[in-house]
Amino acid sequence: MELHPTQVVEVKIYNQTYYIRGEGDSEYIQQLAAYVDRRMKEVAAGTMTADSLRVAILAALNIADELYKIRRKLEQLDYTIGERSSEYAQLLDNLLKKAK
Repeated sequence: MELHPTQVVEVKIYNQTYYIRGEGDSEYIQQLAAYVDRRMKEVAAGTMTADSLRVAILAALNIADELYKIRRKLEQLDYTIGERSSEYAQLLDNLLKKAK
């Protein structure tokens, strides 16, 4: 496991420069910033507003919506996997009982 020391990464989001301090991979931080920048530009184009705070809040809500939808899908998949795992375990138990 490779450890990343604390570093400062310069990113541009919505025409503003930010210096992000973190222990993560700088390329990953750049990717996150690029994603936020892209989402803010999409929101700005859709709302025709120049208020960067409003754009940031709307972009954050859109990103939070994506996150919650993905979490719900993950919970559904976990549930489905758990159900199928139980079914398969029961089938295997039945087969093993018959084999005795």
